[in-house]
Amino acid sequence: MKRLTRRTSAAQNGDEVLEPVSTREWLLTNGLGGYASGTVSGVITRRYHGLLIAALPAPLGRTLTLAHLSEQIRLPDGRVVRLFGGPGAPGPAASPADVYLAEFRLETGLPVWRYEVEGMSVERQLILAHGQNTIYVTYRLLSGADAVRLKVMPSIHFRSHDAPVSTPLPLPFRMHAEDGRYELKAAGGWPPLRMMFLGHRAAFTSEPRRIPKMLYPVEESRGYESTGDLWSPGYFRIDLVPDQQATLIASTEPWDEMLALSPDEAYEAEAGRRRRLLAAAHGGAREGTAAELAVAADQFIIRPATRTGDAVRVQATGDEAVTVIAGYHWFTDWGRDTMISLEGLTLTTGRDVEANYILRTFSHYVRDGLIPNLFPEGENAGLYHTADATLWFFHAIDRYAAVTGDRAIISDLMPKLLDIVGHHVRGTRYGIGVDENDGLLRQGAPGYQLTWMDAKMGDWVVTPRRGKAVEINALWYNALRLMECWTREYESETTAREMADRADRVRESFNRRFWYEEGGHLYDVVDAEGGGDDPACRPNQIFAISLPNPVLDADRWQRVLEVVRGRLLTPVGLRSLAPDHAQYQPKYFGDLRARDGAYHQGTVWAWLIGPFIDAWLRVHPGDRDRARRFLDGFQKHLDDACIGSISEIFDAEHPFTPRGCIAQAWSVAEVLRALVKTAECDDSRRAADAAAR
Repeated sequence: MKRLTRRTSAAQNGDEVLEPVSTREWLLTNGLGGYASGTVSGVITRRYHGLLIAALPAPLGRTLTLAHLSEQIRLPDGRVVRLFGGPGAPGPAASPADVYLAEFRLETGLPVWRYEVEGMSVERQLILAHGQNTIYVTYRLLSGADAVRLKVMPSIHFRSHDAPVSTPLPLPFRMHAEDGRYELKAAGGWPPLRMMFLGHRAAFTSEPRRIPKMLYPVEESRGYESTGDLWSPGYFRIDLVPDQQATLIASTEPWDEMLALSPDEAYEAEAGRRRRLLAAAHGGAREGTAAELAVAADQFIIRPATRTGDAVRVQATGDEAVTVIAGYHWFTDWGRDTMISLEGLTLTTGRDVEANYILRTFSHYVRDGLIPNLFPEGENAGLYHTADATLWFFHAIDRYAAVTGDRAIISDLMPKLLDIVGHHVRGTRYGIGVDENDGLLRQGAPGYQLTWMDAKMGDWVVTPRRGKAVEINALWYNALRLMECWTREYESETTAREMADRADRVRESFNRRFWYEEGGHLYDVVDAEGGGDDPACRPNQIFAISLPNPVLDADRWQRVLEVVRGRLLTPVGLRSLAPDHAQYQPKYFGDLRARDGAYHQGTVWAWLIGPFIDAWLRVHPGDRDRARRFLDGFQKHLDDACIGSISEIFDAEHPFTPRGCIAQAWSVAEVLRALVKTAECDDSRRAADAAAR
């Protein structure tokens, strides 16, 4: 298998940082929910940027520890040049032409920088140990000198990664040093940060200092606190020589775990793990863009280290706690996002075991017929305010069973699935329940946002969609048809007939109530709060065609698809509202209120391209070439925003600027799934994949 590498052009000269490298970002994750992230240039622009955001047990949650490294090379004439620009870099700077960021690349998802300095070439590579809160920062002198002195100054904070950048430093810091090991403790009960620099003539100089009033431009543009202090204990120095790397290791793990792997062993372990991920993936996901996304998909699948109690309870049943981070940087694991993402993240990538664990993990959290909407940062208990996550649970189980052939999970979960249906029929939390007058599922409660269009600012629910929402009823119908089949297999013909009768009634009512003849598409909500039906043209109607059991009559598929294509489709997903609507917002930008006001009022969502392609292929069977072209815009995007991944959202109009989270689970999952679905796979490859499973 060839090495999977993505190279990005770089241009950074001295103190002049050109726009692409200061806005493009990179991301590494550790399989626990922890991560490292920053800009290609090294400029800190977000509260979430740091080299070690550790996943710590509740109530701490994900915690920024090692914020940054300021790195300098001392030239033979005594001048100092900065490699990776950052705060508080000591020493006189060289002229702007002396240092050049020649290249940034991802090697199977691992970030590498190459700098050209006065004829010398220096490389820097990052690795996060999988399953540990440990980072390895490795430097190599590639050419141009016999030796060069490198200085590395760490910048520190201990705060929740989601806390404002103005959060006070947890002073006093205390450093303990012994045999080249450095342990930094902060006030307030934080675990210590441990550091060690391995290489030729490594040493540390104690020079404690506060780095005041760091500016975070992205936080400023988003209307949040934008200046804050960092702290440094001093700096490491080391001689870089050819054929001998130097590595800084930083960790919140105990010393024996932190040093269990040498830097070379850590690299080989992580590189090997990534090679195996690609080898296990579907045949259509082992090369090109799909392979890059198969690697990116790994970032979202985690063992939730922050909820140790829950992990113990799940493991006691013989399962393993596995879940999905909805997006980086600020999302935790969300039920809806997990179920929508499951096929693309796990089944398309050959991770069937993790898919099984994810489904069983969420089954342990079923309460009153609902799975959790999300788990708040640093907490153990889930929140349940969602009308669709539980219905997506049925879809995810179906896709898992169809791909793997494992029917045992259906039998095992049948009592909970029946309980879920029963609660929905009788009525459960947040006004979620069946209207026995027409069999449709309604939802809504004051102050809550229950569908995926869930923006809320204070008491303002931007798109409440209370009533009978179109995709909720498409999902409800799909779940009933699945239960008709499953109960016939694992329960009784009587129960199956009950499910079929309910599904028949939903289908009849749906096609009678949701068709908006004047617009040639479906109402977004019927029996809406305050009365009437909502004719807004939104992408939610596509699920009436795209789901495995489409609720919409086939003679209307073409009309709905063409409306969605003509009014909502963009190169990077579907608009959340048609441009001719009075509340349409072309850009997602500004402070929190402005952004929330645009979040589902035109803003493009990448994940919706998956169901659009499902609907396209249902209406145009076999037209994979045209379907494939709908994905072309994502190839260019992999060099934008978070390099090698896909953003959460985009502006609704050209140039479709990426916004929101820089890497989103369902964006990656659905684009990857669609790429594989539209790929040309020969019979031998299909046979090989079937045999491998």
